[in-house]
Amino acid sequence: MSRKTTGAVAALGAAMLLGGVTAQAAHAETETLGGLPAPTTHLQDTDAQQALGGTTSALGYAIAPVKELRLDPWAGSGADVLNNGVAVVPDNGVAPVGTAPLTAPLSGGGGAEDLPLAGPLLGVLPG
Repeated sequence: MSRKTTGAVAALGAAMLLGGVTAQAAHAETETLGGLPAPTTHLQDTDAQQALGGTTSALGYAIAPVKELRLDPWAGSGADVLNNGVAVVPDNGVAPVGTAPLTAPLSGGGGAEDLPLAGPLLGVLPG
């Protein structure tokens, strides 16, 4: 099939679908249920503030366990590999640089919110 025939087939299918929907709607309007008028279908206006409030409160309940999840399952045990630190002491009098300040929150049993850089960013999220 070429692009022209594919587009024509898609347009024909959309026209058939929409034609069927409008025909059903026209038939439904004329039909009555036991002498009662057919119900109308009108949607209520959407309250964006209420929808946003519901979404953010539900999001807080979903995110809170992830923020507090213990990332190092061996924290505080003898098998904890993050409890070991490596430090480099330069010769020119600069302070030593090591991995212990980065791994200490995890080896202490903390979660993602206790990490030095990611913790403040996760504090912005609800929960």
